[in-house]
Amino acid sequence: MKAAMQIPLFALALLAAAIAFGTGAKAQNYPWCAFYDAGDEAVVCGFVSFEQCLATVRGIGGFCDRNNLYQAAVPANHPAYRARKDYSRKPS
Repeated sequence: MKAAMQIPLFALALLAAAIAFGTGAKAQNYPWCAFYDAGDEAVVCGFVSFEQCLATVRGIGGFCDRNNLYQAAVPANHPAYRARKDYSRKPS
């Protein structure tokens, strides 16, 4: 009886692991970085606004600066996403 319960639980655990690891986690890219005053230079570039960054470092110590690697996402309705017309084909 005990072995019969372990097989479905094991299969459920495998399924949960496949779902968890199957979805790719992407690093977040935000425009502001916090540089903390710590022994090692600690940098977190996870802030949407300068004020949000300042509120974080105010009590800890450090400063905020722009993220040089930040690239804003292009919205789906932006002209760059629109389908291009194929002018290479001649009308028949």
